[in-house]
Amino acid sequence: MARERLTVAQATVRFLAAQWSERDGVGHRLIEGVTGIFGHGNVAGIGQALLEAELEDPAILPYHQSRNEQAMVHTAAGYARMRNRLSTLACTTSIGPGATNMVTGAALATVNRLPVLLLPSDGFATRAAGSVLQQLEHPVSADISVNDAFRPVSRFFDRVHRPEQLAGALIGAMRVLVDPADTGAVTIALPEDVQTEAFDFPSEMFEPRVWHVGRQVPDAGSLTRACRLIREARRPLVVAGGGVIYAEASDALRRFAEATGIAVGETQAGKGSLRFDHPQSVGAIGATGTTAANELARDADVVIGIGTRWTDFTTASRSVFAADGVRFVNVNVCDADAVKHAGLSVVGDARVALEALVQLLAGVHVVPEYSERVKRLNEEWNRTVDAAVASRHEPLPSQAEIVGVVNDALGETGVVVGAAGSLPGELHKLWRSRDPKSYHVEYGYSCMGYEIAGGIGVKMAAPEREVCVMVGDGSYLMMAQELVTAVQEHVHLLVVLVENHGFASIGALSESVGSQRFGTSYRFRDPVSGRLDGGVLPVDLAANAASLGVTVLRAGGTEEVREALELARSIAGPVLVHVETDPMVGAPDSAAWWDVPVAEVAGIDSTRAARAAYDEAKKDQRPYL
Repeated sequence: MARERLTVAQATVRFLAAQWSERDGVGHRLIEGVTGIFGHGNVAGIGQALLEAELEDPAILPYHQSRNEQAMVHTAAGYARMRNRLSTLACTTSIGPGATNMVTGAALATVNRLPVLLLPSDGFATRAAGSVLQQLEHPVSADISVNDAFRPVSRFFDRVHRPEQLAGALIGAMRVLVDPADTGAVTIALPEDVQTEAFDFPSEMFEPRVWHVGRQVPDAGSLTRACRLIREARRPLVVAGGGVIYAEASDALRRFAEATGIAVGETQAGKGSLRFDHPQSVGAIGATGTTAANELARDADVVIGIGTRWTDFTTASRSVFAADGVRFVNVNVCDADAVKHAGLSVVGDARVALEALVQLLAGVHVVPEYSERVKRLNEEWNRTVDAAVASRHEPLPSQAEIVGVVNDALGETGVVVGAAGSLPGELHKLWRSRDPKSYHVEYGYSCMGYEIAGGIGVKMAAPEREVCVMVGDGSYLMMAQELVTAVQEHVHLLVVLVENHGFASIGALSESVGSQRFGTSYRFRDPVSGRLDGGVLPVDLAANAASLGVTVLRAGGTEEVREALELARSIAGPVLVHVETDPMVGAPDSAAWWDVPVAEVAGIDSTRAARAAYDEAKKDQRPYL
């Protein structure tokens, strides 16, 4: 057996460069590159190995420099989502804080079921040097390190103590990365001495390896039972989740909707499953949904969930599907999701299942009254959106107006990226998606700071598309430094920074629960009141972005934003458009609820009133059993 003498780090890089995914006969590089920050834990290991690879051929496994370890996981997650989970990036860090900075990113990837490969460095396996810099000393277990924090937020975790263990760890990691039902963050902890240790690795380990991503076929019995229930339905509704998009099942969903006439609502991850102007598309559903989708949801007798994991926002905290005896059909590759809400479980690939359902339901169509109702509700909601995005509020525009301007500017192929605050709710309701990849809002973990880092990953994965990050000032301040990475890599990324001097989303939520927007505005501490209710902080985020090397365009209103976005198309590198908005002007109401408990006893009148409203809304919550 031929062998090659390499360090563990060199072998890791060689192995990763040879991995491919394949679905429907189309191959993809599984690990397209490495993002990383180097310290004493990995500079002589993975860092040296990446240098050797780059000197041989920069395309073997391209390295991208990041500024924050959490952010580089977000970049990998954005990349993986844009590539429908068939390709991703690896992330390397030093030990200690460099490693644990990635834990939030790992949680985001796992919650959203996005494949990312994490390679945090670890303390000496030999322990020859004693407790090293940045290493945890646990008083009762010497083999625990800070990297054990990755275990609960990873779908796969291993620590390589010996070179002989590397092949098994890497193969196990790849298996999970390509598993549609069980993917997420994959963590392989690499002790810093082991990274540099040489070993005679089998040459077969570095041969190109293709991981087939199959399409699971649902069993005939579950399809038959699902069809029976759908045939009996009088007011059915489809809820399309991210699984539709990852399975590249949008065309199959369109054919199903057209054949049956059943309306389609969309989750955050599933937005874009149907074009916004398709007759059966009723848009966003749930707590951040459209009035059209939510009205149909309240009356639905059979709800067909396709590729959704039924989060509380989608179901309006289990209150939006309100009909007595409502039943669920759940099409999902993950059996744990397929049984939620006592659903009739159809475990399988979304595209395969939809194609089968179209055949099995031939001739089944909703009654004309249903179709007329869908049309009427859509027309009403479209008028609401038109009014919201064209409101021309003064002196500062509303956030909804800016969403409308960006939507128009990006055209047919642009991609909007968002994550946290008030923007995801407004984008979910108001954004008019034109294709399955035009909408990229991370709302599984709703992680502030994801936007810019994730947007870089989206643009790296789809360089031919215009990518626009929409971010509020709160999220911007969490993780703006990745703009430097965009400058360094000449990434033409548009960033629309909507500044309202505080946390608009939590401010509105605070008010709704009787907490009077406490702690949600950027204000000085008033010397008289002793509270943070003084003047507005003199923070200039546009100047901050300019100091990082970004081209900044300041806009005073909607028309100036429109002009700035047009100008930005001709500017190389990242461009930030800064605009102030009025945080007190909300988006159209979704007529749905979200369960946020209110203090049961309080000395504040606003809190007591909010608790009374909460108790009343709670009556609509259902167990769906």
